[in-house]
Amino acid sequence: MNYRNLGQTGLRVSELCLGAMTFGKESDEKASFEIMDRYLEAGGNFIDTADVYNAGVSEEIVGRWLKDHRREIVLATKFRHRTDPGPNGLGASRYHIMHAAEDSLRRLNVDAIDLYQIHIWDSATPLEETLRALDDLVRQGKVRYLGVSNFAGWQLATALGISARLGLERFVCLQPQYSLISRGIEYELIPLCLSEGIAIIPWSPLGGGFLTGKYTREQRPDGARLSSDAGGPGENIWSRRATERNWAIVDAVQAIAGAHGVSPAQVALAWVLAQPGVTSPIIGARNLEQLEDNLAAADLALSSDDLARLDAISAPEEIYPYRVIRDLGTR
Repeated sequence: MNYRNLGQTGLRVSELCLGAMTFGKESDEKASFEIMDRYLEAGGNFIDTADVYNAGVSEEIVGRWLKDHRREIVLATKFRHRTDPGPNGLGASRYHIMHAAEDSLRRLNVDAIDLYQIHIWDSATPLEETLRALDDLVRQGKVRYLGVSNFAGWQLATALGISARLGLERFVCLQPQYSLISRGIEYELIPLCLSEGIAIIPWSPLGGGFLTGKYTREQRPDGARLSSDAGGPGENIWSRRATERNWAIVDAVQAIAGAHGVSPAQVALAWVLAQPGVTSPIIGARNLEQLEDNLAAADLALSSDDLARLDAISAPEEIYPYRVIRDLGTR
């Protein structure tokens, strides 16, 4: 396992981050401990969870495991979604942030959270209020670094500007959705992160499992997050995944995987790892078999021809003003 700096900080994290969303649901505590043990043994040192994952159970499981491994792990968690009833039980207000941080510290059984991330934009709270509250947590020693997830480019840029103007702790990390079938962050967010030295730790690098090769045009998944058409988190909805463009991407991934003698998941992860600005894709595993397969992606070096083929088949739509800037914006 190789290690990369988290943005412009001196903090070194493994090139694959272990996501703990399955802990306490798809993976019971015993299986979760086995997954974390194996991840650590393989050289991983970066675990990401959130206060809403399985109603806080994920944080509790990670916290019990961390008791014997605290100095070996860079610990990340998130806040913003509803964790309590009532009008202040969610959001990015000072009130909710302070309560959420204390609750996460208690569940994780730690004195400080290494990377504390806002899970999604909160339009109801002034950004200055959010940033000042997060800055206070850093100054109090309860949080070491700050990050965001699911922000638009203008939102992250505005936050960085406010932090610079007011002398507040800045965001050092972005956790966005990014995969061969979801490349929207390439319009604004990746250029912004490269310009400002912001780390990128993508979630769903396997497209919610769509890129693993276990689904076909004829066979719809049963019982998986992808199977829902009634709604769900982000774009984890079958009808949005099962397009002809995406099936063509799956075909290319499988062909390259066959040529290398590896799994499609390893090819999809290796592509994300090779993209500019990416620090550490977040892998999720329900069991050791899935974890072992994902870990092997760190050893897979795709050729320039492989990368070019995947880039071409998955290229995002050319929209204004990006095409114009590309064609006419240089001299």
